Amino acid sequence: MAARFRGFLPVVVDVETGGFDAERHALLEIAAIPIEMQDDGTVYPGAVVSTHVNPFPGSEIDPRALEITGIDVDHPFRGALDERLALDHLFAPIRAAARRHGCQRAILVGHNAAFDLGFLNAAVRRVNHKRNPFHPFSCFDTATLAGLAYGQTVLSRAAHAAGIPFDGTQAHSAVYDTECTAELFCRIVNRWRDLSLLDAGAVDERLLGEDGAG
Repeated sequence: MAARFRGFLPVVVDVETGGFDAERHALLEIAAIPIEMQDDGTVYPGAVVSTHVNPFPGSEIDPRALEITGIDVDHPFRGALDERLALDHLFAPIRAAARRHGCQRAILVGHNAAFDLGFLNAAVRRVNHKRNPFHPFSCFDTATLAGLAYGQTVLSRAAHAAGIPFDGTQAHSAVYDTECTAELFCRIVNRWRDLSLLDAGAVDERLLGEDGAG
């Protein structure tokens, strides 16, 4: 894994929030899936880690955002954690996965990844977290990758193009969107690997033909 992504461990992240401004609007839910690798180099989604998050003091929540996500901030069984504890809960297994794969740090994978990374970084700054495993600005964006691979940039359409079932009734749940994005990322990376192997095989056959002709 470290050799494939230059020392970085791809970790798929999705956040659900109370709006679009990472400095003003509350982080309400976050999920992450470290990417794993088989012996043959193909990648697959690892185990998901997730939590609901309590709005930070003074944060704002746009009611229109809650209409989209369906989150009930005041639900008694929501089980939300304050931002510091939520980040601790998220970061510990990611750091362990990075160590297991010999990676220096994690790199965020997201659909429109700048949005997720912005909210993650804002939460890290608010609680002054010193053990953030993620690169502070680099990321892999599956909207861009899917546009290249399938000609689709919307997550649901990209998933369908990649042959991944997508249930619109579960969309805008951090866990569900993370699972779909992780599957999409792995499909694209594995497709590229397969195409590269085919290209390498074609070159080998051509070289063998030239040797035979000589």
